[in-house]
Amino acid sequence: MEHILLHTCCAPCSISCVETLRGEGIEPVSFWYNPNIHPYQEYRARRDTLIDYAASIGMELLVREDYGLRDFVRAVAEDIDHRCPHCYRIRLEETARYAAGHGFSAFSTTLLISPYQNHDLLRAVGEEMAQKYGVAFLYRDFRPGFRAGQAKARELGLYMQKYCGCVFSEEDRYAKQIRRDKEKSV
Repeated sequence: MEHILLHTCCAPCSISCVETLRGEGIEPVSFWYNPNIHPYQEYRARRDTLIDYAASIGMELLVREDYGLRDFVRAVAEDIDHRCPHCYRIRLEETARYAAGHGFSAFSTTLLISPYQNHDLLRAVGEEMAQKYGVAFLYRDFRPGFRAGQAKARELGLYMQKYCGCVFSEEDRYAKQIRRDKEKSV
């Protein structure tokens, strides 16, 4: 069975990705590297849920600790509305670097399951990192399994996050409420 390194943003997003890859005869090794997730309680909840879930399905998990709040904010501060390319780049680059340095034939990411992510950009960054590090990027459009994976995560009682990850995506989540609050105070 072929092994690939699968950058994993969270347990719920990994469910259908792992099932799909295993169905193809590919055994993913989960790679936790998410310095974009804030605040720390959110980072810890997602990481710990993934640790428990990976153990429950017999999936190897590599945890690369890096709660990178200050570095992330510094990197995106000049253009917060266009932060996602940086976020994709730092995570996929570290995944490709690790894959190349530890004998993996390929890498991929669970970000490819989300209908809310920019798939064209994810694919372009993945392919760029594959070239840079000499390891294949395994692109799969996992989106058809998104709803089923989320439903299974709920059935399993997994922690389900309410926003993409960074503190600015949490702000986006509350944008309507923030606007209403501002209008009330005027």
